[in-house]
Amino acid sequence: MRFPFTGVIPVDKPRGVTSRKVVDAVARAAGMKTVGHAGTLDPLATGVMVVCVGHATKLVDHIHSQTKHYSATFLLGRSSPSDDFETPIEEEAAPLRPSRELVESAAAAFRGECLQRPCDYSAVHVEGKRAYRLARKGRPLELPLKRVRIDQLVITDYQWPRLALDVECSAGTFIRAIGRDLAVALGTRAVMESLIRTAVGPFQLADAVPLAHIDAHSLRSALRPSIEATPHLPRYTLDDDSLALAVRGGLLPADTCVGPEVLALDSGGDLVGLLRRLESGALRLRPNFRGEG
Repeated sequence: MRFPFTGVIPVDKPRGVTSRKVVDAVARAAGMKTVGHAGTLDPLATGVMVVCVGHATKLVDHIHSQTKHYSATFLLGRSSPSDDFETPIEEEAAPLRPSRELVESAAAAFRGECLQRPCDYSAVHVEGKRAYRLARKGRPLELPLKRVRIDQLVITDYQWPRLALDVECSAGTFIRAIGRDLAVALGTRAVMESLIRTAVGPFQLADAVPLAHIDAHSLRSALRPSIEATPHLPRYTLDDDSLALAVRGGLLPADTCVGPEVLALDSGGDLVGLLRRLESGALRLRPNFRGEG
């Protein structure tokens, strides 16, 4: 299948806009339906959303799985069902006011791998439905713990009640939940006041295109090659004969390259798909950007 556009666009999502509207805006600009994103952002959050166009939509999982960076602020001494300002805020009558030293000490326990309870107001599936839909109906939820990885948790500012954090974490980590659980460890509560996603994998906020700037005229210059979105995957350049065989759906020998999944390039350096190793050891091009898969 041929697409008029293929690649990724790191978009700077503004506050108050849903992830769906970001994708729709790019789809209108491209005049295409084959558009998706590699990780949502809550409407109240801002920052980097990686939007995939054309064949790049086949790489969504590989982009989404990369490390993400955030800057967030929380207000201590208060809580809400959604852990942010989406739902009514309840202030504690006599909240504890932990010192900076206590906050630093408590934060240390959250670094590394840990089990995290997702937020009730989230897109996690519960009995086939989104958790936030059930939460809005007042349904009590028991969401299973999820293993996440927090590589970096830095307190950038703390002036009661406002706590500012920089976070580097694995995909699927709830930043609201970090503030919620950190506050509980300190004997108080917290709601997230603001959230900025400053990076997704190699894409930095400084390089993201403001959503308002994306239209049919700017799309081509905003589009980045798909290969830029997957720097963590190994690469292999196919010679002309191997490329012709792979594009037709043929199997390549096990010793063609090393690894279970390898980015396949043509002699000009263009990404033609992903070589996946089968149980037999042979390799098949899937997704196949030059063919049907």
